[in-house]
Amino acid sequence: MGRLAPTAALGLLILAAPVMGLGAAPARAQTPIDESLSKRDAKRLDDMEKVVRELRAIVFKARDTGKPVTVEEGDTDARLAELATKISDLEQSLTRVNGGLETTAHDLDQARRDNAALQAQAKTFSDRLAAIEQKLAAAETAAAAAPAPTVVAPTAEAAAPPPQGSPTEAFANARQLMLAGQYDAAEGAFRDYVQTYPDAPRTPEARYWWGKTLSVKAAHADAATAYIGAIRGWPATSWGPDAVVELARELVALKKPEDACQTLAELPKHYPKAPAAVKARATETSVRAKCG
Repeated sequence: MGRLAPTAALGLLILAAPVMGLGAAPARAQTPIDESLSKRDAKRLDDMEKVVRELRAIVFKARDTGKPVTVEEGDTDARLAELATKISDLEQSLTRVNGGLETTAHDLDQARRDNAALQAQAKTFSDRLAAIEQKLAAAETAAAAAPAPTVVAPTAEAAAPPPQGSPTEAFANARQLMLAGQYDAAEGAFRDYVQTYPDAPRTPEARYWWGKTLSVKAAHADAATAYIGAIRGWPATSWGPDAVVELARELVALKKPEDACQTLAELPKHYPKAPAAVKARATETSVRAKCG
């Protein structure tokens, strides 16, 4: 790129005048172009005429304005090719960006669907747990409001002595009766312990063993009530998992399979490390209750 002063541009125009027929001198007769002239030579001639026309425009502009004229290179084809390349690159980049946006949108939609499914599952679990707790509480209330069952006076051999001494001694006495196979006496001993020491640390366990003695006698409703009191709060004890299964077994016996299935569903949640024997009995009870 360069600048031409009006005088220099005018000189170029004078030099080019013979080609364009400009200037004061008379126009010379031009020799006709041979028709056999090669196409390449014809193109060169056209290019020269184009240059002359451009120079003429520059000179006229310089004459009219009196200012230097900026002459730019006329590599239009190269510029157009460069521009086309840039446009092609931009189109490819835009295609890649659009593809990335589509993938991101798909992943986001999938994440939203998964999140909604997890929320629905969490709500279902919470509702089921609340329903089980309400049913257990209702069963316990109903059992407490029911009249006390008539108990046949035991023989002197099977009679359970009233709790004596400390809660520790009373609990040990009730367990000794049960281990000796005196289930009637053990039942009375554990019942008396629960009634005498309702807030003692081992009262939940006493309810569990009390339920065991009632299960032996097939007193299903009373046994279920005892187990409900034992597992209230899901105590982290060695007998807790077995108490859950025993409650489910009593519910099956009471022809309440749906409640039994809901109770068994809580076993792996609260006692994931339950002994294998307890899990096997839970599976057996689930089959009996026809849990889905």
